[in-house]
Amino acid sequence: MADPSPAQERDLYRDLVAARRLDVELVRWQRQGIIPAFPPSFGQEAAQVGAGAAIDPTRDFAFPMYRELGVAVAMGVDMLGYLGNHDGSWNGGRHDPVASRFTPLQSVVGSNGPHAVGWALGQRLDDREGVAVAFIGDGGTSQGDTHEAMNVAGLWNLPVVFFVTNNRWAISVPESSQVAGGSIVARAAGYGFPGVVVDGDDVLAVRAATIAAIARARRGEGPTLIEAQTYRRGPHATSDDPSRYRTLDDERRDAGEDPLDRYRADALERGVIDTAFVQAVEDEMTTWLEGIRGHLVSPAPRDGSEMFDFVYAEPTSELLDQKAEWAKGAAL
Repeated sequence: MADPSPAQERDLYRDLVAARRLDVELVRWQRQGIIPAFPPSFGQEAAQVGAGAAIDPTRDFAFPMYRELGVAVAMGVDMLGYLGNHDGSWNGGRHDPVASRFTPLQSVVGSNGPHAVGWALGQRLDDREGVAVAFIGDGGTSQGDTHEAMNVAGLWNLPVVFFVTNNRWAISVPESSQVAGGSIVARAAGYGFPGVVVDGDDVLAVRAATIAAIARARRGEGPTLIEAQTYRRGPHATSDDPSRYRTLDDERRDAGEDPLDRYRADALERGVIDTAFVQAVEDEMTTWLEGIRGHLVSPAPRDGSEMFDFVYAEPTSELLDQKAEWAKGAAL
């Protein structure tokens, strides 16, 4: 497993900054009424970007929940399309899941595990080399769907990586109150495949662990559970008040070093980046964010005929008639 090149490390840094700054702005834009809701991932960027950077977009497929902004950034998902899920214009996002290798966002906790396993089974049946990466929160590991997915993946030795971002809080419930058996990673043994714990605040360690797990699955050696240990700074979602179940002092004590600051300092010390590059990235992100905000504030008009699309795999004659009538009225 090769270490990342200097160019790849610069991409990692750019993606970390992009994920952080967009996350911060989306919370602000929700408070301003520009978007209706958003689940922040402040402080979890290293886990997300590191994992996303390890996925081969020519063969593999990511199965996110709703807090994988950094994965989407690292995989180059169309961000305006991705945000269709959060601006209320399109359930799951308007990005092309086939082209991006990134499925629509899932709001039903744990539901993406069976989706990933089903896709991985398809790869096996078609004799392909793709690996499914299912992104699950620590709370999601307590859902029945996740256990069913892990059980089937273990029984059939399928090419799946279960990437669990353990941010210590399942909404208002701490890890100690919702995870039985001592730890999340220990659950992998019950399904017959290995579990790996990685420092979720170390982007290089996360990337390495995910590359290794994907390579293992591609060799036909079956699933891996990765537990990326990090910390959720701030609320579960913009509707959440974390002060009801923990204090700011608790957060400052338990969160540890900021993963973005940590990687920036390390990359600067090793000469992978310099202060000019850091400033150039900040300037690039400012322009990028201005464009996204403009899109959200003044979205292009939507074609009302969309309400007839994607209802059935094969549209009924009645639906097609309704769509034709709509088109006549829209043309007047």
